[in-house]
Amino acid sequence: MYPDSVKKLLQRFPLFKSLTDYEIDPILDIAKNRTYRSGSHIFMQGDPLTNVYFIHQGKIKIYRTDIQGKEQIINILSAGEMFPHQGFFRNDNYPAHAEVLEDAVLIYIPIHLFEDFLINNPEVSIKIFRVLGDKIVDLQNRLEEKILRNTYEQIILLLIRLGKKHGKIDADDQVTLTTNFTNRDLANMIGSSRETVSRTITQLKKNNLVTTDNEGKMVLDTKALKEELF
Repeated sequence: MYPDSVKKLLQRFPLFKSLTDYEIDPILDIAKNRTYRSGSHIFMQGDPLTNVYFIHQGKIKIYRTDIQGKEQIINILSAGEMFPHQGFFRNDNYPAHAEVLEDAVLIYIPIHLFEDFLINNPEVSIKIFRVLGDKIVDLQNRLEEKILRNTYEQIILLLIRLGKKHGKIDADDQVTLTTNFTNRDLANMIGSSRETVSRTITQLKKNNLVTTDNEGKMVLDTKALKEELF
């Protein structure tokens, strides 16, 4: 990948969008790129934390496993997103696994070199903190959902969130999920069971809040789903 191509790609990310060519050029000197195949892992939970990754294309699943091997999905990331956010200014290990769900092209920057750049460019550091702030708000919202909402409502909120991130809106304001999630995936995202999710999805379909299209993709009536929460 040529430097000009890498520059154009990086400037699409919120972190670098407002940087001038002069400001972003030092980043190009330390940035690398690599293609990962579906099913492969970029890193494993507990590996030494070495790189920050930026997704050009593809989808990445971030998940943890407990000592029994049970999976907890933290996030599904797609083009335009970066990970791990907690990698900056920490001498630590990767807190989760990163698995490639769809063939991916990633740009990555070694953390120690990126930290040196941030120290010398405080205006970029401020933007990093803003990105982290948005993630903290998202985590707080999810924690509130877990505490204040029952499982039925948590599943609805999850579907709405996935629709915003992985959905395509049609003329009737119906949202089609462009990524296929199994009931097990959905359960792992909220710490529930596959059976509970399956029963809830069946109920939502019965009430015409969720349907499937000819390709088997889930279609959400987000307006009606939101009304279920009140």
